[in-house]
Amino acid sequence: QVQLVESGGDSVQPGGSLEVSCTASGFTFVNYYINWVRQAPGKELEWVSSVNTGGRSTYYADSVKGRFIISRDNIKKTVHLQMNNLKPEDTGTYYCVRSSYYNDYDHMEPLDFASRGQGTQVTVSS
Repeated sequence: QVQLVESGGDSVQPGGSLEVSCTASGFTFVNYYINWVRQAPGKELEWVSSVNTGGRSTYYADSVKGRFIISRDNIKKTVHLQMNNLKPEDTGTYYCVRSSYYNDYDHMEPLDFASRGQGTQVTVSS
């Protein structure tokens, strides 16, 4: 079955860096965009970043642009989110979700949330 497994979450200090990863199985990985979303305690789910099927087109929320880098390896069926200069407001559970396309007007609309994994916790605190 479709499975996305997130890993790499940790506790870091503000200004630090962390890479979270997503490993896919059970579907034709190369045919799908992969997206990262996050949820802070008591807040709604927030779109963070997306990468297209080939990995050459990437998209970022304004809140992370210039600090986060998304990449994918279609051989290993993995997606990575390199997070630099982390801020306390980056704290949350990070999920990867697949989609068949990207919607620049409503980033959440195409996301297949049934594919969402258990998430990985990122905590940014001094």
